[in-house]
Amino acid sequence: MVSKEIALIPDDSSRLSNFCGQLDAHLRQIESRLQVEIANRGNQFKITGAEDDTVTAVCALLQKLFESTENEELTAEAIHLAMQESSIEQIVAPQETPAPALISIKTKFGLIKGRGANQQEYLRKIMSHDINFGVGPAGTGKTYLAVACAIEALQTERVRKIILVRPAVEAGEKLGFLPGDMAQKVDPYLRPLYDALYEMLGFERVEKMMDKGIIEVAPLAFMRGRTLNDAFIILDEAQNTTTEQIKMFLTRVGFGSTAVVTGDVTQIDLPSEKMSGLRHVLEVLKDVEGISYTFFNVRDVVRHPLVQRIVSAYEAYEKNKSA
Repeated sequence: MVSKEIALIPDDSSRLSNFCGQLDAHLRQIESRLQVEIANRGNQFKITGAEDDTVTAVCALLQKLFESTENEELTAEAIHLAMQESSIEQIVAPQETPAPALISIKTKFGLIKGRGANQQEYLRKIMSHDINFGVGPAGTGKTYLAVACAIEALQTERVRKIILVRPAVEAGEKLGFLPGDMAQKVDPYLRPLYDALYEMLGFERVEKMMDKGIIEVAPLAFMRGRTLNDAFIILDEAQNTTTEQIKMFLTRVGFGSTAVVTGDVTQIDLPSEKMSGLRHVLEVLKDVEGISYTFFNVRDVVRHPLVQRIVSAYEAYEKNKSA
């Protein structure tokens, strides 16, 4: 076992109380996640772990978290996200080349940036490729970051409109007839995209942009025959497309456009006899130049810590079942 000691300066009792949490809950959270032991007396902390690199990385994380207590209340969520952002593997690995600059996107309600190396790489790829795939479990930021990139492209006038696309497939339930016009019928399926837009731009601005056609809802089944120029197109829940649908979608992309296809191949709601278009296209286009792929895993989940454990449990169950 390896141990290191650090002193958190200044020795401020209120900041230390904020940092440690009620009954040292914050320290226990870090211990459980990173497999180390943390002991303290006042502002003196002793970190013990199996690997020297891991202990060093935890020391750096504690310093970073303590600095944040100067201006904000430390929460379990903030600690979870800080661990994601710090990416312990990245801290431990030797830095042979300088780390690339962090990408951040400015919206009406603040800055949005990728949490961790994988999300940052996802943002870089979207900004440098015309067709992009983001594949991984729920909660990894695939759709949210795609919407942020779409807003950034619109604000910098790289595109003239945002087009939101999603297959109208129920998640294991039959919803029956849905009232309203075409946009209203597909609205329930696009709710995650709307939620992200409202959070970044505000409800009134999004509604005005939709009225003007700057933000367009385009049901996947109605896109045949169109050519989409100077647009940022997001196809969400692509695992529920058929092989014919995703081919049709990808061949709609015109000049000056960027397309982002997101999905989770472990949550397919298609009838069992139909193959997922996303799973198929990843195999067909794997060697095509100019297309980017980002594969997220359980470590990229930025929702409640339990979501990570749920995803991991399902992955382990599926592996055991197939074995």
